[in-house]
Amino acid sequence: MKVALLTLLAAYFISCSASPVPLVIWHGMGDTCCNPISMGSIKKMVEEHVSGIYVKSLRIGNNFVEDFMNSYFKNVNKQITEVCKMIGEDEKLSNGFNAIGFSQGGQFLRALVQRCSNVTMFNLISVGGQHQGVYGFPRCLGDNETVCNVVRDMLNLGAYVPEVQYELVQAEFWHDPLNEAEYRKKCIFLPDINQENTQNEAYKENLMKLHNFVMVKFTEDTMVQPRESEWFGFYLSGQAKKTFTLQESDLYEKDLLGLQAMDKQNKLHFLSSPTDHLRFTKEWFIDNLMPFINGTHP
Repeated sequence: MKVALLTLLAAYFISCSASPVPLVIWHGMGDTCCNPISMGSIKKMVEEHVSGIYVKSLRIGNNFVEDFMNSYFKNVNKQITEVCKMIGEDEKLSNGFNAIGFSQGGQFLRALVQRCSNVTMFNLISVGGQHQGVYGFPRCLGDNETVCNVVRDMLNLGAYVPEVQYELVQAEFWHDPLNEAEYRKKCIFLPDINQENTQNEAYKENLMKLHNFVMVKFTEDTMVQPRESEWFGFYLSGQAKKTFTLQESDLYEKDLLGLQAMDKQNKLHFLSSPTDHLRFTKEWFIDNLMPFINGTHP
């Protein structure tokens, strides 16, 4: 009886002293790591709800201006390599972490999981991430308008022109359903992480190590074309109107990334917000996403 009581007390004190799992945040296009009205407010909200949590909001570059510009003009593959090194050198993340990516940050964090074998990610939350790419460039307002016009001109020049591919972030997940062959041959990022040309078994093995893969789709999204990409759907080949779902895709049916297996293990979570792109409420975030953030080390 005494031994049992001591065991229960030990378990209690261990659980009370367990540290919360850190969180890594990757922002989207035209944003920065610490914008007080976007990523800064997310970081603050998480810290308020999870006492003692370490939150690392990724800054790509030496300052906020570089971070903003790099969301448009820094090669994605180089960004993934840089973040892999950055996380590997952060001792506070060495025992594992959860991650949340907003818009393009969602597919970038997925690429990180697949390619970076020296990091341990438990839960991946993709908020409006375009996992099958986009076919259309969104409107841009305010301070972003000038940069967006430059991006749009470059895409019009030719998304798969080598100079555009290697310099423009959005071209690297530009998925033209009217010319799938050119997309698979010349797009330097998305076809690789989606196993569309060659199969890298490590990509599948690494992704399947996730405890949970959460995908959020905005049902009224006017930014992402098509919005089905946020749940791994896309346009049927040869046109740009009818779409398919993840479960109807070769990626799922051939289980190229282990998503079918993860689905059967209840590791995939398809959530939705009845709003436009990234226009969720604080209450929705807390109710739907905090359960995947608020936890202690396994």
